[in-house]
Amino acid sequence: MKSTRTGSRARTARPRGRRKALVLACTALLAGALSCQGGRPAPVPARHAPGPGAGALGAAPTPGARGIGDPLLPLDGNGGYTVRRYDLAFDWRAPATPFEAAATVTAIATQALSRFDLDFAGNALHAVTVDGRPARTERDGDELVVTPARPLPKGTVFTVRVAYTADPAQRRHRRDAIGEYGWVPTPDGTVLYPQPDGAKMIFPADDHPSLRAPFTFRITTPADLSAVANGRLVERARQPDGRVRWTYDSEEPIAAQLVQVAIGRFAFADGTGPHGLPVRDVVPQGLVDATREHRSRTPDHLAWLEQRLGPYPFRRYGVLVADTDLPVALETQSLSVLPRDSLLADRVHAERDLVHELAHQWTGDSVAVRRWSDLWLSEGHARFYERLYSGSHGGVSLDDAMRDAYEQHDQWRHDDGAPAEPTEATLFRNIRYDGSALVLYALREEVGEAAFGRIERTWVTRYRGRAAGTADFVALASEVAGRDLGPFLTPWLYGPHTPPMPGHPDWRVAGVED
Repeated sequence: MKSTRTGSRARTARPRGRRKALVLACTALLAGALSCQGGRPAPVPARHAPGPGAGALGAAPTPGARGIGDPLLPLDGNGGYTVRRYDLAFDWRAPATPFEAAATVTAIATQALSRFDLDFAGNALHAVTVDGRPARTERDGDELVVTPARPLPKGTVFTVRVAYTADPAQRRHRRDAIGEYGWVPTPDGTVLYPQPDGAKMIFPADDHPSLRAPFTFRITTPADLSAVANGRLVERARQPDGRVRWTYDSEEPIAAQLVQVAIGRFAFADGTGPHGLPVRDVVPQGLVDATREHRSRTPDHLAWLEQRLGPYPFRRYGVLVADTDLPVALETQSLSVLPRDSLLADRVHAERDLVHELAHQWTGDSVAVRRWSDLWLSEGHARFYERLYSGSHGGVSLDDAMRDAYEQHDQWRHDDGAPAEPTEATLFRNIRYDGSALVLYALREEVGEAAFGRIERTWVTRYRGRAAGTADFVALASEVAGRDLGPFLTPWLYGPHTPPMPGHPDWRVAGVED
């Protein structure tokens, strides 16, 4: 994600022999040990709970945890199960008008469950079933507590269906670069800004950036509107009443904060990137010509980033132009959202936003953050490559941008925490953008460009499709560089003061003001 206001800133079943290991891996995920992306449990026959005495055959059923325990947002995500697929059905009617929706969540129980939670805020709830049987529910803040008719034994594959009336006027506000998030209106429809934990305003979810699952989207619109979502358009089918149902498959697991569903009068502009990669832009009809020049550079941006980070990690890419006044771009997976003003700006500013969100597809989308405190790895990398590209394409040089960030770094640390020490309220402040790009710049100055390039390519290759955190990055950098970089990186990532910049003894940090 990048705020332009600041100006700187389904796969086939796996072999049955791996089932036990994969279930254990997904159980470890809920303890914060790893991500289940790319290692979802193999399909097993769904078993309905045999009755209230099920616990006699194993552990007694207990409630799943209300969250996965992230220190910054402890109720994000849920315990006791791993989601295997979401199926979302939206019956869209008109802007800012409530409409009927249903979410079907297929999951596997990682413990014997007496009840479990879904992250779900607002919206008028109609009915909830578990494996087709009515379930008891309770709304507890942003948690939907579901008690199935019978307990769910560990290892059971179960399906939850939530029918509700979606409220496309639901939004929340943060006092950082995010600003407004949730449903964001456009003149004829909507776009989604779910980051950081706004997906729960849109559909019931297991909403934490380390938790991912594939999605199917079924969006019905009036005949004069189009719908788009992450991934591949599977079907466009006219309904008996003349409306149109659009079905998309995400192709890859997605974190809830990276889901995109947009509705409006769109034109679809298809192109090709490196190695034949499908590139599909989605543009409001009145903005096609005005944004074409900047959008046409995406294949060049892809090629430039592939030289530094290796192959693009998904099966397609594109830019969704948001006809909204919100000055925020967002890295929704395989379909980055850029506000119209970004693409109506001069080339330097437009390319900064385009490269930033594209870089996120490697770092933040493919390599997910393990905990919210690891956000610097996502935003810092995206800002680093944005600055590196811009510096050689007419913008401020990387050295000059980083020298300016260095001067302000102590103040940012004082105000908003060190790069790897955010609070919930300061997650998306500038220390996580230029301040974190500065950490990567310092690492490059310390180990040299060649070693830094190897570190970066190894990082996005080793953790492709997985979640990783700060300790993982420090360990990998040390391994690739051939020496322990913990003593070097720790002061940069934690603590109140900015260390000396390698190779730049003349750089100075400005004083701190309360």
